[in-house]
Amino acid sequence: MPKRRFIQADVFSNDPTLGNGLAVVVDADGMTNAQMQAFAVWTNLAETTFLLPPTDPAADYRVRIFTPAREMLFAGHPTLGSCAAWQHVGNTPHTQGIVRQECAIGIVDIDVSGPVPAFVAPPTQSQPMPIEDQTRLMNAMGISQDQVLSAVQLDNGPVWNLFELTSAAEVLAVDATRVRWPDHQGLALFGAYENGAACQFETRNIAPSSGMSEDPITGSLSAAIGCWLQSQGRLPDSAIAAQGTAIGRTGRVHFRQSPAFPGKVLIGGAVNILIQGTLDH
Repeated sequence: MPKRRFIQADVFSNDPTLGNGLAVVVDADGMTNAQMQAFAVWTNLAETTFLLPPTDPAADYRVRIFTPAREMLFAGHPTLGSCAAWQHVGNTPHTQGIVRQECAIGIVDIDVSGPVPAFVAPPTQSQPMPIEDQTRLMNAMGISQDQVLSAVQLDNGPVWNLFELTSAAEVLAVDATRVRWPDHQGLALFGAYENGAACQFETRNIAPSSGMSEDPITGSLSAAIGCWLQSQGRLPDSAIAAQGTAIGRTGRVHFRQSPAFPGKVLIGGAVNILIQGTLDH
């Protein structure tokens, strides 16, 4: 059997093991779709990634992203974790300070020049959430209309049914055990903290596609929210959102805008390499 380098990382937290775990098979060339899916089932993490030679000469590497149930077109914490794993084993990007990752939605730029890596959020389409979906999801969560500031559907590969609530406290008060995937897939919550708080926002991804009751930290959701806020002129030059608070995680997602990427939103976070070894598979 071939020996493949393997890394397990923790993404979007400064506290190792309190972010979102990611398994990375660094040398995945030659693995079949069935082998990748079977290994993702075995790791039992929200996502497992497989790094491959790029098919686009502009990219530094190619990634495929699997949950225990399916392959994903794009995801945020797998993007940052895969980039960190690729660099950790000694690779360097073609362009200094920017890693270019090829995935199913195309090439995603990752700025590795700052204190935490940050990917350029892919384009996001937004529209008002249909009333019937609003009603169904609000009933499932047990929230009322006076708690809701906005209800939108965001699409950046995954589709998110996002409710902006009146405060971060309201976001944290929602009982995630009331809702289940797949009946309420893509249900997300977002709310602001008061001025002066350590984080500006609180985010929750309830009933995610991985089948868990709540995702610890979700980069693709944060990317969609960042693009939506920017389209409304409400995104600060830099901000931090907490996620995972309700389940004992210390997720911190960094939103920022940069002159190096005009008109774009960057989504960043810390990555800790926790395990490295060899996969005999």
